[in-house]
Amino acid sequence: MHEATRALEDAKALVAQWFPEARAAWLGGSVVLGHATPGSDLDVTVLLPGPPAPYRHSRRFRGWPVELFVHTETSLGHYVRREVAAGRPVLARLVGSSEVLLDTDGSAAQWQITARRLLEAGPPRLTGDDLATLRYAVTDGVDDVTHAHDAHERLVTATVLADDSAHLLLHGAGHWWGRGKWVVRELVDLDARDGSDWRRRHERALVAVAGGDASLLLTFADDVLALHGGPLFEGFRLDGVDPVAAGSRLAPDPSDEPAREPARDPARDPD
Repeated sequence: MHEATRALEDAKALVAQWFPEARAAWLGGSVVLGHATPGSDLDVTVLLPGPPAPYRHSRRFRGWPVELFVHTETSLGHYVRREVAAGRPVLARLVGSSEVLLDTDGSAAQWQITARRLLEAGPPRLTGDDLATLRYAVTDGVDDVTHAHDAHERLVTATVLADDSAHLLLHGAGHWWGRGKWVVRELVDLDARDGSDWRRRHERALVAVAGGDASLLLTFADDVLALHGGPLFEGFRLDGVDPVAAGSRLAPDPSDEPAREPARDPARDPD
């Protein structure tokens, strides 16, 4: 049996076994996108009528590692909107670029259409404090790599700079961004859209850094900064909030946490 066919059948079976009350379910990730490797898992998003959703759960089924993203209608909408606003559409991609496993009431098809439209529209424009923060991070990273004390410190700071530079490049170009292997995939997509050569340059820069030469990475970062107003240090300012002065509760409010996927720590993109 073809691996993709087996993945689809096994995913349907696990939804039937573990979530008999589900309204909808989708299989996303590498087994659907054609990027599967021997280590790939099943990324399954499930829509429930109510509690115990929302939650994330990592399990195994028929030999597959399984990542479950379990939601209600409202929680799915909430986290999709937050991720889209941040420019990193993990859930939208899991639903929009998926195979439907279950659709009891039409919600799977409707959510798939909605997610696809969001993916096609692209992220909101990078402006204001968000743009300034990324410019500052890349500027700071260039300084850290340039003035690293030793090879180890240079390599560690260079990996951070490579990631931040790619983030600024992608999001600043009105493109989705990602982490890990999704940096490469998003750069490939950007190059296909714009006829550019960023992915190859990013790869060559990282290979050179591993060999002790950071010059290609520094040039990459400088070129990305030049597209977005240049380096930023002097004058960079972000205003914070004092919860006591603002009359807020002393106890932390979960709604004040930075936007992230539900229980996805450490954050990672699906296979």
